Amino acid sequence: MNLEDTLKEFLYHVQAKNFSVRTIKGYRNNNAKFFVYLLSEFSIDELEDIKPLHVKSYLMFLKNKGRKETYINTILKAIRAFFNFCEEEDYVLPKNNPCNKVKWMKEPKTLIKTFTDDEIKAMINVYNTTTYLEARNKLIIMMFTDLGIRCLELCDLLESNVTETSIIIRGKGNKERYLYISPVLKKYMIKYERIKKMYFKDSLKSYPHYFLSNNGYPLTVTGVEKFIKIAGQKAGVRQEIRCSPHSFRHYFAQKQLQNGLDVYSLSRLLGHEGIEITKIYLQSLDDTKIVDSAINTSPLMTI
Repeated sequence: MNLEDTLKEFLYHVQAKNFSVRTIKGYRNNNAKFFVYLLSEFSIDELEDIKPLHVKSYLMFLKNKGRKETYINTILKAIRAFFNFCEEEDYVLPKNNPCNKVKWMKEPKTLIKTFTDDEIKAMINVYNTTTYLEARNKLIIMMFTDLGIRCLELCDLLESNVTETSIIIRGKGNKERYLYISPVLKKYMIKYERIKKMYFKDSLKSYPHYFLSNNGYPLTVTGVEKFIKIAGQKAGVRQEIRCSPHSFRHYFAQKQLQNGLDVYSLSRLLGHEGIEITKIYLQSLDDTKIVDSAINTSPLMTI
């Protein structure tokens, strides 16, 4: 079977499974680059001709270009997804699936550095509640801090997904998860909702999103990333910390673990498919913070 034709079918397959636009784009681009390599290096453009050696050769090609192990494993994940589809469709037999004999690259231990408590407070205080945009930006930073949600999840959040005590998040693969609204967060949500209602009372706003631009349109990931970066600069966040929505997710995860939440529960709050990714945050905790947490969970102290 021709690789290009099979890739087209695979992309329709993942669209039908409701994968995110970002995931589909990654699957398409990463597999297409792999196929270009196969054609240029081995003159291969047929599915049946690909062997484990060819996949391993491509991974080593990437490594020799200076790509990190985490990046290479992301590429391999896309290639595996393609061949797993081919196996499901009986285009290749399990014994002929080249990825079944290719191991993941061993990744170095990841130590994630994120915001301090003081930096979080400073970023929240960059904005006030005197205008709609100020109130909106302040609440967005508070939501990132208290809920650990992804930027796209925040942009897609609908008013109907917000209840009195919880928020329904539709994450990757359109999977739902429920997040609790803390009293502190609820206080500012009520204030924001009041300001928002007044701001748009005479407009023709028709979008059902919880957060809107000053013109009444849904927010974009790029737009949110921009004002988060500005907030970090105004708050004096350390230069070595990447001031982005995802860094709040790191802060949320580490803070929850430090406060005693188990890794399994954290995995569900973050919307991870398994705990392997969540464990990275556990590895990144300073030993001193783990010791401090252990004091609160001492067996003798709790008898």
